[in-house]
Amino acid sequence: MTRAMGAAMRRIHVGNALSAFGLGFTVPYLYVYVAQVRGLGAMTAGLVLAVFAVAALIVLPFAGRAIVRQGPLPVLLTALVTAAIGALSLGLASNATTVLLSAAALGAGQAVMQPALATMIVDCSTAETRSRAFAMQFFLQNLGLGVGGLIGGHLVDTTSASSFTLLFAIEAAMFLLLAVVMATVRIPRAPRIGDAPAGSAKGSWKQLLGNRAMVQLCVLGFVLFFACYGQFESGLAAYGVEAAGISTSALGSALAANTAMIVIAQFAVLKFVERRRRSRVIAAVGIIWAVAWITAGYAGLGHSSQAMATAAFVSTYALFGLGEAMLSPTVAPLVADLAPSGMAGQYNSAFALVKQLALAVGPAVGGPMGASLHAPYIVTFLVFSVGITFLGLRLGRQLTAVQDHPWRARSRVVAKGGATVESIAA
Repeated sequence: MTRAMGAAMRRIHVGNALSAFGLGFTVPYLYVYVAQVRGLGAMTAGLVLAVFAVAALIVLPFAGRAIVRQGPLPVLLTALVTAAIGALSLGLASNATTVLLSAAALGAGQAVMQPALATMIVDCSTAETRSRAFAMQFFLQNLGLGVGGLIGGHLVDTTSASSFTLLFAIEAAMFLLLAVVMATVRIPRAPRIGDAPAGSAKGSWKQLLGNRAMVQLCVLGFVLFFACYGQFESGLAAYGVEAAGISTSALGSALAANTAMIVIAQFAVLKFVERRRRSRVIAAVGIIWAVAWITAGYAGLGHSSQAMATAAFVSTYALFGLGEAMLSPTVAPLVADLAPSGMAGQYNSAFALVKQLALAVGPAVGGPMGASLHAPYIVTFLVFSVGITFLGLRLGRQLTAVQDHPWRARSRVVAKGGATVESIAA
């Protein structure tokens, strides 16, 4: 990595931390703010959450092409300004129409940030540093969300709308500060990993859909987000409360355990993950999450004491966090390495679209099941976790040796006394 790439990467990581810190102020309290503080009711609050997903699904198909044509930085700056306007408007909104329009702007801006920042990370990293760069991004996102949520919880007052206005104003300020930081970034064009499918910078969805490995990764990604992230605050939370008798404070502890596991384990896990085949790491995550669902089953169906049930439920979230820490340096770099030169933005946007679909469908399916169909809920998502292992191993058969195990490929080249993979591909 050159000095210019390192300087740009440091600014990108600062930006990731700032955006996550801002989001942490409002995300945990959005439902309460709309339904109770503004007095707009549960239905409007539910619509706001739906609007976030719909806005993302609308803009992401266009975001990829915009990133390819204009570059990630202009797209990111536009998204940040849009999100800042949406956040500030949401904090001042007092009727359903304004709340929904503000949520649409905020949701669209947030959605486009993800592939734009991911593409900037790709452009400012090499195959050797990419896994560590995405691991750092994930670490800072979780740390920022946790710290932001903790501070926001001390500032918020459900009897005062102005306290929520302050939270949304802080979130908007973080987006604008991020825009200022990102405007100073000078993005070098990074050398690319070899063996990626050839293609023009123009790209198209048709070309992407013709990449069998990418299509399989998108299917796998949908299952990953559907079976884990899509259940955290919906089905799994409902199951914990209804089946395991988990208190709201214990549910908060479970979410904290998830974040703590990621923050503590991320870089220890990275050393393990970097030297192993990516498809095998994904398969291992499926096994870990299967154990997590079995542990959740014990919490709600095991007829144990309340203390044991709570401990098992908190452990479930911690196990999910361990799997997430293994995925962060694995999946995002793989998306980048599958993309033809100049099309990282398109591929990142496509994967972000799959993620949003899973996060929209996951709560809709898991919420009702977790609340009332306790045993079927556990069995269903246990099967999905086993499916992750199967899909991960199947994906490995579609990947080249360099894509599946870049560390070993680099080691072989160096052992032969040759150039690195990146220089070969250049």
